[in-house]
Amino acid sequence: MRITVSTANPTSGLVVLAVDDEPAGMDLLEERLNGNRHVRRVIRAFDATEALLTLAGDDSELAARKQAGMPVVDAVFADLDMPGLTGMELAKVLAGFSPAPVLVFVTAHAHEAVNAFDLGAVDYLLKPAEQDRINKAVERVLAKIDRDGAGKQAVVPEQRDDEVIPVELAGTTKLVSRASVRWVEAQGDYARLHTSDGSHLVRIPLAQLEERWEKAGFVRIHRSYLVPLSLITELRMGGSGYSVVIGHEEKVLPVSRRHTRELKDRLVRGQGR
Repeated sequence: MRITVSTANPTSGLVVLAVDDEPAGMDLLEERLNGNRHVRRVIRAFDATEALLTLAGDDSELAARKQAGMPVVDAVFADLDMPGLTGMELAKVLAGFSPAPVLVFVTAHAHEAVNAFDLGAVDYLLKPAEQDRINKAVERVLAKIDRDGAGKQAVVPEQRDDEVIPVELAGTTKLVSRASVRWVEAQGDYARLHTSDGSHLVRIPLAQLEERWEKAGFVRIHRSYLVPLSLITELRMGGSGYSVVIGHEEKVLPVSRRHTRELKDRLVRGQGR
């Protein structure tokens, strides 16, 4: 991932995520976006999976925007034809964000225009897009933001049950919903999501998932485990300390001493903090 800042507007303006798997196309798109006076920051992603990981990552500015109830980025300019998840599939995931960034498609093909607008895109650019065409698209982005209203964006959104995590499986990308996760296991700088149909290794630290999913009812029970409070059916005391039962004896996981009191408090209070 590379980030560039437009010198045309150094202190304010739009934060834009550009998604294109072709380096030449990315370079041109980045150049044109930086050439617009309303664009302050351009973040690059070379496929839809990288785009979703970037939006869910630990970038300080993006995290602050999310915390303030703003869209993580103001707009996403995305190619349609990409390996793994396509631009259309990316758009469907972005539509679940609350609030969602404004979407613009950039492609070499015109035949998907109708579907693009059905997904809520405000513009559909054909490659190579000249500066005046990019400028027009940015104006449409600004108009959409104005229509949505700053007051609407100022409300901190609730965590959604349909948040998804992209995972790579043998060259393909699968979207794993948070609601399907039974427990999460730390594996170094990675986390393994255990679901009813298997497990999936994702490049996200357990501490980051703990912070993101706390309001959705996930609780840290051990330095190696994060579990949804709603799936804990029993808290057991044994010779080596406490453990929890997930589901109907589906899994028994240890509870560390430092997390025992907080877990008990959370179980007494329910899923609220």
